[in-house]
Amino acid sequence: MNWRIWLGLGLTTAWIVLGVIYISTNIGWSAFSTLPAEDLGNFLEGASAPLAFLWLVIGYFLQQKELEQNTEALRAQAKEISRSAEQAAIQSEKLAASELHARQEAFLQIAHTVRGQLGSIAGLLYVSSQGPDRTNPQEIAELFSAQSSGIDNEAFARRLLTLHRTLDDPEEQLGLFYGTEVRARHTNNFMFTYDRLMARAAIVDTENMIQDALGTSGHGFLYRVMKRYQSQAPEHWNDYTKTGTHINF
Repeated sequence: MNWRIWLGLGLTTAWIVLGVIYISTNIGWSAFSTLPAEDLGNFLEGASAPLAFLWLVIGYFLQQKELEQNTEALRAQAKEISRSAEQAAIQSEKLAASELHARQEAFLQIAHTVRGQLGSIAGLLYVSSQGPDRTNPQEIAELFSAQSSGIDNEAFARRLLTLHRTLDDPEEQLGLFYGTEVRARHTNNFMFTYDRLMARAAIVDTENMIQDALGTSGHGFLYRVMKRYQSQAPEHWNDYTKTGTHINF
């Protein structure tokens, strides 16, 4: 119990004892018991007024103390909520980072498959541009085998880039990619596939590291060379949304 309650009980007891002594010595219990109701009520009212005031003051201080405790409890609760919010923010950041990492891992798996697809398209374009007279079937078979197994899926892209550099005539350079309808279809399909790969990379690559790596690969360099000639191609061939969304065997 609070010390104020003990003080109140002590003063109340002392006051009652004093009242009993006063009645015994000044009024007498026989006379006190025969007092009219009005006089008795006035006496009790006057005698209890100091006690009522005393307990009112004690109650005020007790309530003030309780309010202070409640305030401290609310402050502690606010601090705990603040710490919980900070922990939640940290946990949210960790979850976001984990989700981004998972999405990047999934993208890298997809990118591996798409790079294989780009290698196949580049291989078809290379074979189409060279014809049967200027290619070695065994060598082409070995390149396709290395490309399909994932050992080197940029072999045909490097071949095309090297071949492009050896051609001095701009018409021949254009013809390497848009010389025939078949080449135009393969070129457009390569760019269409590469554009979709880069669009997916932009979603998961917040620091552009993956995009830079793809852009400086053999496929990335070949894409930029193809893009240079796209505007020079015949009008019915240069729109890859019409002629490059699939491989027409």
